[in-house]
Amino acid sequence: MQVSLKENERIDDLQRAGLKIIQNSESFCFGMDAVLLSHFASVPDNGSLLDLGTGTGIIPILMSALTNAAHLTGLEIQEESADMACRSVKMNSLEDRVSIVRGDIKEAGGIFPLASFDVITCNPPYLQENHGITNPRDAKAIARHELLCTLEDVIKTSEMLLKPGGHFFMVHRPFRLSEIMCGMHDHHLEPKRMRLVYPMADKEPNMVLIEGVRGGNMRITVEKPLILQNSDGSYTEEVKTLYGF
Repeated sequence: MQVSLKENERIDDLQRAGLKIIQNSESFCFGMDAVLLSHFASVPDNGSLLDLGTGTGIIPILMSALTNAAHLTGLEIQEESADMACRSVKMNSLEDRVSIVRGDIKEAGGIFPLASFDVITCNPPYLQENHGITNPRDAKAIARHELLCTLEDVIKTSEMLLKPGGHFFMVHRPFRLSEIMCGMHDHHLEPKRMRLVYPMADKEPNMVLIEGVRGGNMRITVEKPLILQNSDGSYTEEVKTLYGF
């Protein structure tokens, strides 16, 4: 379906099932973390997914091709991002499977029925520090810093909206791993699976992918590391496969 583009917007090919997405070069664009999360997460056949802070809708749009979910919903507070996500859904003719809802993660318990989703995903702001931010309403600042929601907000909301036994998937930074684990345990999203992501084999990890189960038992599997680049700077074969190269 043809869609109109606004100033500074572009259409990017997602290299997956012919899917495309609208992004604005002047605001925050999705990164590798969103792509990695979409492949790390899973949805049961005919299940339902909610992506918290969906931005331009990258995760539900990608997961429409990667899963047999019955419906995928993205919640986004920023009007511009939610508008781009809605137009991307229409452009890909996904209106029957993907919905974009504008709203606040902290108020999601009043937007959606409690305990109604099989899966929740989130690629939240990573940074707590807000110093040096000149415009707290800037899309890039909101995406990177905990200005409109915190890690606690994400985990608490996920506990409310997941069905018992439902799965929570998140990508974050390893330096907050202790806080992540404690928060998930305290809100009954027991960590069950974790994978560290390394830019190169000889570097420290810069991302962590984590899965929790609402009401799960205390046992976690740590998967083999995911290495993004070879020593010459080229992508590893696993990353090429994830990106559809």
